[in-house]
Amino acid sequence: MRWDPGQYQRYGDERSRPFVELLDRIDVARGVNATDPSYVVDLGCGPGNLTRSLSHRWPTAETLGVDSSTDMVAAAREHAIEGRLEFAVGDLAVWQAARPVDVLVANAALHWVPHHVDLIAGFADTLAPGGVFAFQVPDNFTEPSHTLLRDLRRSPRWRDRIGADADRGAGVERPETYLRALVDAGLAPDVWQSEYLHVLVGANAVLEWVKGTALRPVLSLLTDDAERDEFLESYAAQLRTAYPEQDFGTVFPFRRTFAVGRKS
Repeated sequence: MRWDPGQYQRYGDERSRPFVELLDRIDVARGVNATDPSYVVDLGCGPGNLTRSLSHRWPTAETLGVDSSTDMVAAAREHAIEGRLEFAVGDLAVWQAARPVDVLVANAALHWVPHHVDLIAGFADTLAPGGVFAFQVPDNFTEPSHTLLRDLRRSPRWRDRIGADADRGAGVERPETYLRALVDAGLAPDVWQSEYLHVLVGANAVLEWVKGTALRPVLSLLTDDAERDEFLESYAAQLRTAYPEQDFGTVFPFRRTFAVGRKS
């Protein structure tokens, strides 16, 4: 699957807000007497702009961003800081830390990995004493943006071309499942949900949003321009009905699950 860093960043402010809120709880989990971390890792770093903010937050730490997309890592390396901030291509499902990690972050990334809950224990093992593992995943797969996409992919017109793996909601767990996984991994848990009411500006705003994420598997398969345009036109029409544009923009509700675990 090919990623498009530019498309992903189209609504960069809205996508970065959960990351900022996750970082605030990392500080709480680490405690007021915690020393500055020496090693910080961002799994699923994407285009790297948020990973760079980690390096600014903890300027004495060595920070590593990891992503499975070579396109994303290529864009992220523009943010590299020699000796402080590096980026590497890597698969989250098999990633192993080179040394104990003080802060391990996975922002909007784990839900792309099948059976990612099973990885939490291994991530906990990579933490240094007092280290923190923090992640957030979307929990909006029952919303029209995803159910319409799933149903369109499974329709008679498209099911033979792009119908496989259309339902991604099964890969995301309920908040209590993540809490239990953190506890079982020996981490003190802090788990919550937030629902954002993003106001997106521009024509076909929700379509432009999902072009950066949920539509990537479809766009990677539909290499014929005519087919791709046909699919997008049909999907866009349904999205405009589900999310009507108003005089101030298009309201796009988006629920996310956050989880922070601290190693004692």
